[in-house]
Amino acid sequence: MKTVNVSGLKNNPSEALRMAHEDMVLVMNRNEPDALMIGLKSAKIIGMPGVRKALATALFKDGDLSLARSAKLADMPLANFIAHVSRLGIPVISQTAEEVQDDMDTLDQWLKQA
Repeated sequence: MKTVNVSGLKNNPSEALRMAHEDMVLVMNRNEPDALMIGLKSAKIIGMPGVRKALATALFKDGDLSLARSAKLADMPLANFIAHVSRLGIPVISQTAEEVQDDMDTLDQWLKQA
């Protein structure tokens, strides 16, 4: 296991990330352990059943990844990922009724021009 101090992490976070690809990295805050960094690929966690899907779902739900990128991370076709998050009650879009109506009006205009 490797260690870094919080101050070293602030100054050069990419070095700690590189170290986490090889081994676990314990982040120390003064003389106390504060956090543990684990490289998902090197620890073979990312390949464990359900991990990609769970990470993708959480990242999409929190707004950290787009729908398409989340589906890619989950290694699922987009339609299947949409069905998956919908079953969990996670909204696929977050628009107001007014925004949806504006989009529908725009679609109607495009269809009339076609």
